[in-house]
Formats: sequence, C-alpha cells, structure tokens
Amino acid sequence: MNRTMSADWASGRIMEDAALDVLIPTCNRPAELAVTLAGLAAQASPVFRLVVSDQSDGPAPWDNATVAAILRVLRAQGGAVDLLRHLPRRGIAEHRQFLFEQARAEKVLYLDDDVWLEPGALGRMNDALDELGCGFVGMAPQGLSYLDDRRPEQTTAFEPWEGPVTPERIRPDKPAFHRWPLHSAANLSHLSAELGLEAGTWIPYKIAWLGGCTLYRRQVLDDAGAFRFWTQLPTEHCGEDVVAQWRVMEMAGGAGILPTGAVHLESPTTVTDRRVEARDIVLAEPDERDTRAVDK
Repeated sequence: MNRTMSADWASGRIMEDAALDVLIPTCNRPAELAVTLAGLAAQASPVFRLVVSDQSDGPAPWDNATVAAILRVLRAQGGAVDLLRHLPRRGIAEHRQFLFEQARAEKVLYLDDDVWLEPGALGRMNDALDELGCGFVGMAPQGLSYLDDRRPEQTTAFEPWEGPVTPERIRPDKPAFHRWPLHSAANLSHLSAELGLEAGTWIPYKIAWLGGCTLYRRQVLDDAGAFRFWTQLPTEHCGEDVVAQWRVMEMAGGAGILPTGAVHLESPTTVTDRRVEARDIVLAEPDERDTRAVDK
C-alpha cells in the first residue's frame, strides 16, 4: 500500500498496516535530521512507522521549526510517528538496542540521522529483502562530494551475489573483510554507472559490513542478540553495527544493494571518540578480551 497523497492529507487517516519500522537515533543534529526525514517523506511505499529517539544536549530536535514541519508531512501522509527522548547516554549500541525494543514490525530499518534517501529507495530495499530472504540488506550512503574522485583500486573487491545470499563469517583475518573499501567516498555510484544499471532495477553484492542504512528481519536480528551486547562496552565506542551485522550474517547472510539511493550528508560525526571498536571487545576470543573495568 502507498502512503496518503496530498489530496487526502486532511483526512486524518493513519495507516496501521506498516510493513516496517524506521528507527532513527539522533543527537544534536536538527538540520541533518530534517533532511533525513524529508527523504523518508518522499518514499511512496511501503507504509512505515517512524520511531525517532533523541539524545541531544539541549531541546529535542522536533522543537526545531523545520523538523516539526516535516514531521507534520509524515503524519499527514498517514504514517505513525513516535518521538522519544532517551537519556542519559550510555553509548550508541545501547541507543540502538533501546530503539530495537520499540520495534513491532517484521522488518526494521536502522537509518542514521545524516542520510538522505532518494525516492524509491525504501521500496527497493523492501523488495530485495523479500526476494533474497537473507538477514538484512542495505544501501551504503554515498558522499557525493567525491563524484569526481574515482578510486578503482577500492572497487576491485566488488562481487555480485550469484544465486541465494548465504551465511558468511567475517573477521579481520578473513579475505572478505577486505571488501570494506567498497563503501568509501562515491565508489558505489561509480560502479553503478559503469555497470549501466537501469532505473528501478537492483543487484545484490557481497559486503564486509554496511553502515547508515540497513534493513533487517527483526526476528533474525533478535535471534542474533540485536545490540544487547552494549553492556560489555564502555560508553564511548564505535562499530556497534559491525558486531550486529556479522552475527546476523553468520546466521542468515546479508547483502548490499546496488545502485544505492542513500546519500551521506557529510556532516562531522557525533561519535567523536573512536578508540574502542566494539568488535575488538564483543567478538574477541576469551583470552584476548580486555579485562579492564567497563564504564556503563
């Protein structure tokens, strides 16, 4: 079912049959969040429920006039919108787990608050997840300031999935780990142009991991532990999505989708202390784990 168009915005209708939940963690980014929400408002289908969780230092972003205006559009389109404040901060993994606990639909899209989606992107991801039957699919956000920066040495690892997407075990010592440069700069935009992909079509490809825009089967992510590993981490950490995705990939596989309709806004990261990689703690062998006290 498509979302309500402008002729029916005053009907007050709310569609309850959401195919997926869109989960957005945000912090101190009202301008970027407004752009991200505008991208969602341009998605005709499928119907989704939006959950935004804020950890800003000051007022909630929906107090911003621009954010509030786009939220009114999303509600007028018939979508359910839940706005939450989640404090104190306990790290991005805990924030993602909190959002996961709000989810109800069979599919959940984790969308960062600095990613714009082109019209039709959500529908392509939804179709791809249905067709592929794997644990997750995603669109790696592209930095369009890099469109003139071609990096062929970073795209040599590109490999489409031929046949079904199958489980994989990814670790830094595995060859598949070295696929990660595929998602740098605007590499996927260059690959899409070189492959001559037609509008509306998509192909799945093999990844190391995929951040910023990932659509999961909720039950598979839950079975893999979701982000409950946050209790093992200090408050300041990064790479929480890598841990979750590697666990899902081992159970049910995962794929990137080309072309990607996700654009990174290229704002400075809000995760400024990146000294602790979640995978180094959560996925380490028992004798390799750091035994220092964890600040929760």
